[in-house]
Amino acid sequence: MVKLSVNVDHVATVRQARRISEPDPVEAAVLAELAGADGITIHLREDRRHIQDRDLFLLRETVKTKLNLEMALEKEIINIALTVRPDQVTFVPEKREEITTEGGLDVVSKRKKIAQAIKKFHQKNIPVSLFIDSELKQIKASVQVGAKIIEINTGKYSESQSEKEEEKELKKIRAAVQYALSRKMTVNAGHGLNYKNVKQIADIDGIEELNIGHSIISHSVFVGLENAVKEMLALVKEPVAWPLK
Repeated sequence: MVKLSVNVDHVATVRQARRISEPDPVEAAVLAELAGADGITIHLREDRRHIQDRDLFLLRETVKTKLNLEMALEKEIINIALTVRPDQVTFVPEKREEITTEGGLDVVSKRKKIAQAIKKFHQKNIPVSLFIDSELKQIKASVQVGAKIIEINTGKYSESQSEKEEEKELKKIRAAVQYALSRKMTVNAGHGLNYKNVKQIADIDGIEELNIGHSIISHSVFVGLENAVKEMLALVKEPVAWPLK
């Protein structure tokens, strides 16, 4: 059964708009777990546009399921992560000018740097996931640098403008999942998934965990966070039990 990790970054985005203490992403994480989430994901960006260092340290103390830290391959963030010791780190590409993560990590061109970083975390017994596009060359490179986990970028699938384009992206994702499984890797997926498009991804055999944030936090404005998480869980865990019209 596919697991759901809830990304609470955008709770912090709302807080940082006013530079005050609410809403609190730590409280959001607690509510998400109480609603049944299998894990909590956050992204500590270099520019600290949403999640702050204090949030990370507090979440390490309060998350009872699994804390997944998304992060760039930057020395400062690596050192913080090695100190906090989350349950998992996920290396992602990061540009200061981007609104959100654009595309997967280019493991092929950054083999040496990524391999060195993975070794540091593995020495601390911290699992490392690589956020990559559904390209076989990126999966092959991920194996070569010592990664045991990948997260397939579902951004292009989520942004598809036609059924033909959507099916093309689904075909690529399915092929990537099967190839990664043949290399004994754990496969997660995420980016841009929402209540209307998650079903087809959740139904792909071999995907262990989905990371979803913006859609859940947006929906929670209208139905509350616990209900928003439960509705997504109904789709992820039992895809045919709660169809949306």
